Amino acid sequence: MNRFVRHAACAIAFGFASVAVAQSATTPPPMPKIVFGAPDPALAPAGSYAIDPMHTAVIARMSHIGYSFSVFRFGKVAGTLTWDPKAPASSKLSATVDTASIATPVPGFPEELAGPKYLNSAAYPQATFTSNAFRPTDATHGKVDGTFTLMGKTRPLTFDVTLVGAGPGFMGHPRMGIHAEATINPQDYGLPALFGNTTGLVIDSEFVKQ
Repeated sequence: MNRFVRHAACAIAFGFASVAVAQSATTPPPMPKIVFGAPDPALAPAGSYAIDPMHTAVIARMSHIGYSFSVFRFGKVAGTLTWDPKAPASSKLSATVDTASIATPVPGFPEELAGPKYLNSAAYPQATFTSNAFRPTDATHGKVDGTFTLMGKTRPLTFDVTLVGAGPGFMGHPRMGIHAEATINPQDYGLPALFGNTTGLVIDSEFVKQ
């Protein structure tokens, strides 16, 4: 083997060794063990929680002129929950939804819905819900009474709530997830009769301990 070949072989070997050392030095740590949530409110410790917007869906279901139900999703949601599993009736919740974040598969329709003819998001950028009572009916079900404000009009509203799961969450941040449903009359808030007199609100959300 001539000198050039030997030098090339040494350089290649050194390069492979360097890559191996670099890879071993940058190998990410193993993923933490996944602990699944369970429908047990005691698994969510007392404290302040915030909505996890990446694991939250706010859906409005309303009649499509009597033929079917149209489904609209709102993409920007925020909120806080004060929770105590030993005294769930003392819990407090507040949440906001950006009305301009409405989405629908119909091209151009979200912008129309957010405009002055319907939700008028420029004048009323947020819909809000603030609780005034938690009424547990069993360990994983209950009703949350409060006030709902949309387009500057405030009305009482009650959500039927189901605890989906609670647990230690990720990276030391416990979490709990709920499914909630309520019904409003859109005409109570100034929306046109085109939407009928019944709109279902469906919320699936996770809350993360702060």
